[in-house]
Parts: sequence; structure tokens; C-alpha cells
Amino acid sequence: MFDRVVVCGVGLIGGSFALALKQAGQVRTVVGVGRRRETLETALSLGVIDELSTDWAVALKGADLLLLAMPVGQMAAVMAAAAPHLEPQTLVTDAGSTKSDVFEALYTYCGHRLNVAVPAHPIAGAEKSGPTAAQADLFVGKRVVLTPLPENQPEAVARVRQAWESCGASVSEMSPQDHDRVFAAVSHLPHLLAFGLVHELQGRGNAEQLFSFAASGFRDFTRIAGSHPEMWRDICVANRHALQAELDAYLTELAYLRALLMQGDGKALERLFTEASDARNAWAEKYLK
Repeated sequence: MFDRVVVCGVGLIGGSFALALKQAGQVRTVVGVGRRRETLETALSLGVIDELSTDWAVALKGADLLLLAMPVGQMAAVMAAAAPHLEPQTLVTDAGSTKSDVFEALYTYCGHRLNVAVPAHPIAGAEKSGPTAAQADLFVGKRVVLTPLPENQPEAVARVRQAWESCGASVSEMSPQDHDRVFAAVSHLPHLLAFGLVHELQGRGNAEQLFSFAASGFRDFTRIAGSHPEMWRDICVANRHALQAELDAYLTELAYLRALLMQGDGKALERLFTEASDARNAWAEKYLK
């Protein structure tokens, strides 16, 4: 049980974390902190948070846990502002989709609190954002990756793990470097491709005609292009080195596909499609149950 949890960023992820802890009976008071008072007031009116504050000293007084759930591009500035007001008992964790940059910010601004600063990444989300998108069951059955610091107290890691498990998540651990490489491949690259396809089509002279005939295939492939642009800008920039390697690998695959098309090699195309279809179906069978 947490007496006082502070959530910076009360949108989809931060708001859902707050609601999930409340539903599980694991928190008495949730305090929301953010850039826009209007957003905080909306979260308060919806019952996502119990208090709002724009003053870190007030928000963090007596806090057991601080969750940083804003776009990753804001992490360093927010840590710099919050760090002087962290109390000895306050655990610090985050919900960022990249981890190497979070590590850098923690070592820069929270050096005195590294024993209780446990980075995390909930692998859950939707194309909607803001406190109105928050849902108590967002993390049920989803995975959360912890990337503990060498300086972390085992008790701190265990308590952050327990918080996410209380939200219904399955928690695992990996290094920040492995984390950023893995998610560049299976999360960040797909978003980049979806944004890119929609952007290219909307710039054509016959865009309206194209979109008028787009159906389920286009919908499924591009759903994530409706995601929060600021958040994905920050993710792509923060993880650009790993993402560039994945993009280069994908461009190599596209070049191979283009060559098969130019050659009219239907057998090779079918073989590639079959391998991809089998791999995708096996993944869905194993992990989407």
C-alpha cells in the first residue's frame, strides 16, 4: 500500500497507472503534476487523481512513489526540477519508451537517489491520449520491463515491481541497451513506418481519392499513426541510433522485395509471404492469448 503517489503526466499511461492502483486498493492519495493546469483539472474531475499541484515541493511532501509519465523528451528537465524535493523514502520510476536517455538523466540529476530510482517501461497504450483516455485495466495482462540501475536497492526494485503487478501487469527485467534495441525493432520502427506511409499518401494530389477507398488493411497498418506526435517525436529522437539500424535493415528487406517484384518472381514472393505469415501467426498464438 502506498500512502501518497505522485504522477507527473496524467494522460493515458500515468492516468491509467493511478486508476489501476486505486482499483487495486494500493494507494490512498494520488497527486497529479503536469504542464497544463487544465489537463490536471480534467484528471481531478474524472477521479483519476485526488489532488493537483504545480509545485514540486508541495507535491512530493510525504510521497512514497513518483511516476514520471510524460514524453521522454521532457524527462531531463522534469528530473532536474523534482530532484531537490525528493524525500528519503520516495521511490522514483518512469514509464518512458526509451531507457538509455532515462539512465543518463537519472545519473545527471538524481545521483543522490539512485538507490531508489528504478526505470520501467509499460508495454501498453492506445492511439488516444490525455486523462480522458485513462483506463484502470490498461495494464492487465500486459508486460512491463524494468531496467534496474546497478545502485538500486533490491527492496526498491521489488516495490516498483509490486506496484506494476498490482496494476495487473507481468513484469520482467533487461538492460537499458537491450531494451532500446528490442523496442526499436518491434515498436519504434512500426510507428515510424505507419507515420511515414500516411504522410506520403496525404501529400499526393489524389490523397482524398486514396483515403476514400482505404479499408481494413490500411486501417490495421496505420492505426498507430494516430498516436501522440510529440511523444513519438521524442521516442524516435531519443532512440535514433538503434532505430536507424533497424530502419537500415528494413530498407534492405524492401530492396529485396522490390527486386523480386521487378523480376516477377512469384515463387520467391510467395515463399517470403509464407514465412512471414507463419512467423506472425506463431507470435499471435503464443503471445496474444
